[in-house]
Amino acid sequence: GDYGCTFTYSAQGGTNEQWQMNVGVSEDNGLFSCSIWRPQGKSYLFFTQFKAEVKGAKIEYAMAYSQAAAGAQSDIPLKQEEFEVAETTVSHREGKFRFELSKLMIVAKTPRDEL
Repeated sequence: GDYGCTFTYSAQGGTNEQWQMNVGVSEDNGLFSCSIWRPQGKSYLFFTQFKAEVKGAKIEYAMAYSQAAAGAQSDIPLKQEEFEVAETTVSHREGKFRFELSKLMIVAKTPRDEL
């Protein structure tokens, strides 16, 4: 509908890796979520950069992970200095990002029409 999520990146390696993207809107249309992840857990791609951008909403919460949960493994978050969260984007931080990404989660607030 009025909301969108775009994921752009550049990476090397990881032949035929399967990735998924889910987008959703809460029942009251107040929150929009966007998740990008590798269901098998760890990605073997060497990410040089990444950026996720939401359209039609402002980011409330975002987290990036070097490893996604799979089997007995749990999510391993990136260090806070490795990525930055702005009003509508989440992206790698040049010189700090350690080239590993397996999951990205964003929760954004949709604009409310005041009565």
